[in-house]
Amino acid sequence: MHADGLEHPVQIGIVGLGYIGTTVGEQFHHHPDATVRALCDLDSDRLETCGSEFEVPADGRYVEYPTMLADESLDAVLIGTPHTLHYEQVHSAFEHDCHIYCDKPLATDLEHARELTARAEQSQQTLMVGYQRHLQTAFRTARERFTDRSPRWLTASITQDWIDDSRGTWRLNPSLSGGGFLYDTGSHVLDGVLWTTGLEPESVTASMDFHDDAAQIDRRAHLDVRFANGATGTFSFHGDAPSVREHIHCWDDDGAVYLEGRQWGPREVREIDADANEYDPYIDFRTEQTRADAFLESVRTGTDPPATARDALRVTALTEAAYEAARTGDSVQVSPME
Repeated sequence: MHADGLEHPVQIGIVGLGYIGTTVGEQFHHHPDATVRALCDLDSDRLETCGSEFEVPADGRYVEYPTMLADESLDAVLIGTPHTLHYEQVHSAFEHDCHIYCDKPLATDLEHARELTARAEQSQQTLMVGYQRHLQTAFRTARERFTDRSPRWLTASITQDWIDDSRGTWRLNPSLSGGGFLYDTGSHVLDGVLWTTGLEPESVTASMDFHDDAAQIDRRAHLDVRFANGATGTFSFHGDAPSVREHIHCWDDDGAVYLEGRQWGPREVREIDADANEYDPYIDFRTEQTRADAFLESVRTGTDPPATARDALRVTALTEAAYEAARTGDSVQVSPME
């Protein structure tokens, strides 16, 4: 990947004006190196409201993203649409030579994720995936521990009142979500563990409880994962709990690192030594980049973004294998690349 050489500001189009489109879109709107030039959403009221907020005139507001890509001179696209739409929209953005910020997951089909990863790694365009734990100081601090050692055993869990939160939204529609709690909030935890530890999943067994009769929207999932280095891990995702709590505990030969937090505030990191003593590493949250900062830096410098397509591919591979394992009762191999 090479530096792009774009002139300021980067011209950005936003596809999907839900939480990600508006939250990250606002970061771009206020960023000195970016301009939100165009918006796309099926909801006309949302288009009007966000158009006013982001100072996008009426002729820069679209209900069809192919028309927006064809009509506008865009440098980059922010994709904040339902999960199953990401593949086609990322593919189209590549065809129009746009840099891409895509919310997670990159794709809900393993072959699609492989294709987009190969395309990204052969392209001069930046493709950043919305796994924001790569920007969070607690996770970056924990990751430093595993530059010269590997976990032997880990547990990870997250709870959320996800089913009730998702009622009346696309998240409970499998044709748009691609799955349930595992593919939504759980995806962040899988990514956080894989990116922090550097572990490569080898196989997974899983059990799930489903919200729907068709057994497509999981509300609870339990995964037992074996990694290539012989380490093992258990993941528990509960999407019908009263509140959000996250716990990630990674044990190596010298002790452990704990990442914990509640709701959507900053996570805390602690280190535990072999004698069970606990230490709180110094964390300066002021050094954290926003998602817009990180994306624009990658576009400007031609360096890899914090969360790459290959990071996202690993998550899709493990997620798809977990769904297969839960439905078949078998241990399933995890194979990001064929």
